[in-house]
Amino acid sequence: MMERERLVLSPPDPLDLPLRAVELGCSGRWELLNIAGAPESTLPHNLLPCAPDLQQEAEQLFLSSPAWLPLHGLEHSARKWQRKMDPWSLLAVLGAPVPSDLQAQRHPTTGHILGYKEVLLENTDLSATTSLSLRRPPGPISQSLWGNPTQYPFWPGGMDEPTITDLSTREEAEEEIDFETALLTVPPGFKKGVDFAPKDYPAPTPGLLSLSRLLEPLDLGGGDEDEREAMGQPGGTRGDTVMASPCNAPLVRASSLEDLVLKEASTIASSLEPPKTLPQEQWAIPVDVTTPVGDFYRLIPQPAFQWPFEPDVFQKQAILHLERHNSVFVAAHTSAGKTVVAEYAIALAQKHMTRTIYTSPIKALSNQKFRDFRNTFGDVGLLTGDVQLHSEASCLIMTTEILRSMLYSGSDVIRDLEWVIFDEVHYINDAERGVVWEEVLIMLPEHVSVILLSATVPNALEFADWIGRLKRRQIYVISTVTRPVPLEHYLFTGNSPKTQDELFLLLDSQGTFHTKGYYAAVEAKKERMSKHAQTFGAKQPTHQGGPAQDRGVYLSLLASLRRRAQLPVVVFTFSRGRCDEQAAGLTSLDLTTSSEKSEIHLFLQRCLARLRGSDRQLPQVLHMSELLHRGLGVHHSGILPILKEIVEMLFSRGLVKVLFATETFAMGVNMPARTVVFDSMRKHDGSTFRDLLPGEYVQMAGRAGRRGLDPTGTVILLCKGRVPEMVDLHRMLTGKPSQLQSQFRLTYTMILNLLRVDALRVEDMMKRSFSEFPSRKDSKAHEQALAELTKKLEALEEPDLTGQLVDLSEYYIWGEELTEIRSLIQRRVIESVNGLKSLSSGRVVVVKNQDHHNALGVILQVSSNSTGRSFTTLVLCDKPLSEDPWDRGSASPGVPYPDDLVGFKLFLPEGPCDHTVAKLQPRDVAAITTKVLRVNGEKILEDFSKRQQLKFKQDPPVAAVTTAVQELLRLSQAYPAGPPTLDPVNDLQLKDMSVVEGGLRARKLEELIREAQCVHSPRFPAQYLKLRERMQVLKEMERLRFLLSDQSLLLLPEYHQRVQVLQTLGYVDEAGTVKLAGRVACAMSSHELLLTELMFDNALSALRPEEIAALLSGLVCQSPGDTGEQLPSTLKQGVERVRAVAKRIGEVQAACGLNQTVEEFVGELNFGLVGVVYEWARGMPFSELAGLSGTPEGLVVRCIQRLAEMCRSLRGAARLVGEPVLGAKMETAATLLRRDIVFAASLYTQ
Repeated sequence: MMERERLVLSPPDPLDLPLRAVELGCSGRWELLNIAGAPESTLPHNLLPCAPDLQQEAEQLFLSSPAWLPLHGLEHSARKWQRKMDPWSLLAVLGAPVPSDLQAQRHPTTGHILGYKEVLLENTDLSATTSLSLRRPPGPISQSLWGNPTQYPFWPGGMDEPTITDLSTREEAEEEIDFETALLTVPPGFKKGVDFAPKDYPAPTPGLLSLSRLLEPLDLGGGDEDEREAMGQPGGTRGDTVMASPCNAPLVRASSLEDLVLKEASTIASSLEPPKTLPQEQWAIPVDVTTPVGDFYRLIPQPAFQWPFEPDVFQKQAILHLERHNSVFVAAHTSAGKTVVAEYAIALAQKHMTRTIYTSPIKALSNQKFRDFRNTFGDVGLLTGDVQLHSEASCLIMTTEILRSMLYSGSDVIRDLEWVIFDEVHYINDAERGVVWEEVLIMLPEHVSVILLSATVPNALEFADWIGRLKRRQIYVISTVTRPVPLEHYLFTGNSPKTQDELFLLLDSQGTFHTKGYYAAVEAKKERMSKHAQTFGAKQPTHQGGPAQDRGVYLSLLASLRRRAQLPVVVFTFSRGRCDEQAAGLTSLDLTTSSEKSEIHLFLQRCLARLRGSDRQLPQVLHMSELLHRGLGVHHSGILPILKEIVEMLFSRGLVKVLFATETFAMGVNMPARTVVFDSMRKHDGSTFRDLLPGEYVQMAGRAGRRGLDPTGTVILLCKGRVPEMVDLHRMLTGKPSQLQSQFRLTYTMILNLLRVDALRVEDMMKRSFSEFPSRKDSKAHEQALAELTKKLEALEEPDLTGQLVDLSEYYIWGEELTEIRSLIQRRVIESVNGLKSLSSGRVVVVKNQDHHNALGVILQVSSNSTGRSFTTLVLCDKPLSEDPWDRGSASPGVPYPDDLVGFKLFLPEGPCDHTVAKLQPRDVAAITTKVLRVNGEKILEDFSKRQQLKFKQDPPVAAVTTAVQELLRLSQAYPAGPPTLDPVNDLQLKDMSVVEGGLRARKLEELIREAQCVHSPRFPAQYLKLRERMQVLKEMERLRFLLSDQSLLLLPEYHQRVQVLQTLGYVDEAGTVKLAGRVACAMSSHELLLTELMFDNALSALRPEEIAALLSGLVCQSPGDTGEQLPSTLKQGVERVRAVAKRIGEVQAACGLNQTVEEFVGELNFGLVGVVYEWARGMPFSELAGLSGTPEGLVVRCIQRLAEMCRSLRGAARLVGEPVLGAKMETAATLLRRDIVFAASLYTQ
């Protein structure tokens, strides 16, 4: 093979290269060309380009020969690859929706399939992003559980779902306008418009008057036929306009024919029949639980679930209604067995192969119920903020917030749902989270039945009636009459071994309050205090003492209870610190045997084995272990979650003998004790100290008494200081529990979730809330009354407003406005201090109410009660024709002339003058005069009361009464238009702007009324009555329309303000369409506006995951504290930026009119645990975090757990926006937080 040699050549000189530089035109650009003999320039030498040459060149190059353009040279500008042909891919297109389906035809008796029938399907083009129908196809499997924020929810039950026909009809109605009949005659916003209807009456001949029109109000009973024909009226009577009086009507004395006609007309107007009311719909049906259910097993021969015990009557009644697929509301006493109803519903759903959702107010209760139901049924799942177990199970246990999120996101779990069980429904009274219950109840679809479990509440029927009207289905209310284990309530005054038997019965098991026991406790306390005074002096401390006194009280109490075998005991203390102090002070108390200590030790070792080594040596873990070994336990929010679960499990086994707990323990699962002790009857509710409410006391006291073990439960109230007042004790022990009250409020998440769905309106949600129920429950009656008033209005004759009566409508409006202004001023006078001072005994006032019309009276006595002041007054009146006081009738004013409206036109008796004594409310006083009479009020009241008796009825009044009546009569005759009154501004010194402006407006109206022309017409009285009747009907119709409209909603102004905030921030456009930022806010669980603004401002993208987690802790931390000076500069800047964004949002809210100030909005942020969370995310052990903050360990754990949930919601929002970097950081932050003892698995789920 021939070898080749590599030749080494020397590099060429640059001048030897065949390159030539060419100047391109006159642009200053050069190009190197490898062409021999190329010119040095593209321009001719010594010539400059001119416009015609350039134009010709451009036309030749670009227009005449376009092939010169590089566009057509593809060999260097683009490359292509040969595509492989795949004809089969054309067959993989999505098919059209199936237009029909096969329906089985079965035998009506046996159920055997006889054949199949093809049926057409409707709405085959529905999807989860366009329809709320249950007939829409399911979404992706990955979204079947949680849904998707972009999906529509299912149509809420109780609302009328529009059909395709309705929607098409509505669109056609909006497009088609009838220009003949559908045009408006009243512009929007105006009260009246132009009447284009032809008039019935022809124009009168100039200079002539129609006699029949002038005499029309007098109803003389005859008339010329020609006159009637000229008036356009047929012969005979004139319908509703002129009505003959009955023959047997009594003659009424009157001074003129005009008054007679007016009284008849007013009588006719008042004799109209009131509108008929619809029969009351009954949605809440109470169930009798006093009668035994004898045929229970005949009605249900094969129950879905059976217990080893016989169910109670109320449980059997509930089961019967569950078998009929009815919704029930079980309001039973604590420990009565409400869980039995929930268990049967779960078993029934498994039998029907459907699903059940069990909701609870707190996550700890969800974990406990998961363990209980899983041991019973097996197929049970758990969904909480940080745990998802067996999500495919037929029974899912979750918090109410998670169910709300699933409803808004259109989860496909709702399709198979048969029951939703709401446990602890009385938690709806919670101011912060109560709105969630109302949202869920409103959004549940129609096919879902509800089971409500609650403690006894006084308004269970009202709450069930609201749900029944809301879902348009009957709710059966089942309540227990008595507790299964009765309670006995005691007062304990001992504080030493000598006084450990000072236990006094206050309320026995029959509900009898023992005053003897109360006074015995008071005497025992007094005796000890007197002995103390003899030994140490008379000065006595009024406070409850310190830890030393608490230790003596509890040692003596527990020794007494242990001797009487009344352990275990739960001690409710309303302070986390006092719980720890009281348990730590009992160092000498040991309540467990050696075998119990061994069992406790093994249980602790098994439970703590899942923790890392340093976590097992936490001070709280070591201290709790030492307490548990001696039979003591502590349970409050500051305890680590795993330790709380250990305490609960040991308590349920009977190994914890004494448990010091806060109020939250009473909300937990059924863990009864033998005895319940109250450390105090006062608690701090976040703003002030107050006594326990009866409902709170009953909820906690209900933990006493174990069913089947104890004949009675014992409740003890400690009297460390003075014995509480008997009135306070009686109210707390025997008072009614708190009613279920609506805590409904508008949130941005709710508004955005509903705005993104065209078919749902926020106004509909507000209408169906429990807060609007009292005003909305009579909607059907209002609609019927409105229809009847519309018919009545059509039947009324139009008043004549021609000639001198042209200003009759204005006259009526001026009079009504003047009356309203005077009433407003009088209300301000009555509410003022000077006004109340003037209403003293002897003051002459003008009385105007249902029984008296502008009658003079003199105040005899002023009394006050809880509702306000009342004035006992001597009032002038007519002498009754009969002795029956009910025959006096009510005062009805006639047609008001200017003198009547401008003045008061005082009442003057037409016959003998009489008097009466009436108890007036402030609203009954029409005016306060300047006159004061000297009266003996006590003597007048005594004489009047005496003459009300039958044997003294004919006695003449005493001189004091006669003198007062004569003086009032003299004033009425001397001042027919009313005596001088106290001026609100000058005399009573009222400087309120509404009073001053009202007085000026009243004087202007008085001038207009005096100048009115209509009062000079002879037809004024009759036409005024027609107009008044018509205006009253219109006013009532307007009131009913207002009650039925959205404008009557209490929260409507706030809704408009919040929508304005969303529009200002760019979440919603002017048309109400939710924009991208709004859809991101829908994915947030809390602080939606602040988190969305931080995301769109890129305030989080530049930070590391641990820094993001630390900053976000300010949004979920509940423990107050300072951020500290040891934070890195990045975190300090981040904190300031978060506060600046919050301040900007708060300023927008304040500018839009919301009540929350900027300081209050920014004050919701709490950055006390920023440093703790930052170090935890960086990997610091939990044992070292305790030194960074004085916050209890349990609150730190709760903060980090909630923070991990927020990071997950931010991760989903980042993916929705298209921010993969931020999404990855949030995923990393959540992973950094989820470790060790903070996220140790619940013992209930193992």
